Amino acid sequence: MTDLLAATGALVAIPSVSHDEAVIADHVERRLRSAPWLEVHRVEHNVVARTTLGRARRLVIGGHLDTVPPNNNQTPRIDGDLLWGLGSADMKAGLAVMLELATTIPEPTVDVTYVFYACEEVARKHNGLSRLFELRPDLVVADAAILTEPTSAQVEAGCQGVLRLDVTVTGERAHSARPWLGVNAIHRLGPVLRLVAGYTGREPVIDGCAYREALQAVGVRGGVAGNVVPDSATVTLNHRFAPDRSADEAVAAVEALLAPALDPARGDHVEVLDRAPSAPPGLGDPLLARLVAAAGGQPKAKLGWTDVAFFSERGIPATNFGPGDPRVAHAAGERVHRSELETVHRVLAELLSST
Repeated sequence: MTDLLAATGALVAIPSVSHDEAVIADHVERRLRSAPWLEVHRVEHNVVARTTLGRARRLVIGGHLDTVPPNNNQTPRIDGDLLWGLGSADMKAGLAVMLELATTIPEPTVDVTYVFYACEEVARKHNGLSRLFELRPDLVVADAAILTEPTSAQVEAGCQGVLRLDVTVTGERAHSARPWLGVNAIHRLGPVLRLVAGYTGREPVIDGCAYREALQAVGVRGGVAGNVVPDSATVTLNHRFAPDRSADEAVAAVEALLAPALDPARGDHVEVLDRAPSAPPGLGDPLLARLVAAAGGQPKAKLGWTDVAFFSERGIPATNFGPGDPRVAHAAGERVHRSELETVHRVLAELLSST
């Protein structure tokens, strides 16, 4: 078998910051076209390779080609069984496993679609998987999907949804020497922030996976001038919600929490800036149940958001399973251990070979 740690290092050596994936897409496409049993398609900088064996079910195995910008870690370095470097965990280790599977298993027991896509690390509107669903949905149709996101070689099921909201409160301008003649909007944010700081997230258990919701203030804007009582102030909130709620239900829950601190008659309001849907675990699907059995251990909830939501939105159960510790993703000390690469490869190869 290929030395997967060295193969990952070779991928790390190819720069692929978001929007600059052409070179790595070319490399992946060449590798995939070397396997005569694969039908290979290139859509922009997204590469899709499929078996067409007429199996009863089809599985997508996917991973993104891009990385965040470097942090003096763009050069791969192998130290024993550790590979250090940008994208080593998130997620060129997963890509190395995918390439090995695609080019060495000509007759899997299910048809497989390998999806290598661009622009995961930036805004959803650029996401290559979203582009494939828009431009060539026929290439990503499947019965189930596995994304090789870094999960430390454990199944992390589904994902939580994300809301980004602006909460704006109003006041009345006045001279700062005579503040009693106005209403300070920044001061009126105090009760809003206390409610957010005191928030206790729900912890629903779904398919044996314990999710944990969160609400955080991530930005504050306000102020007119150094001698003016401000008449408007805004706090931006980030809310992570479990997959037993829709985005609309999550918005309603945040609005209900903040209602005691807001006065709509004054013009206080909540604006939803962005939303990303959650995805249920989907572990009842036969293919994903077999993955859990092959991986061993108790599946965990994915507390962050991942592209499994794109599949879930379309009725395709999906989960996360890949090499690399998600806690070091995007960090200067990003790294991956050989054992996780080999474990993920073994489990997925077993999944593709079992009946």
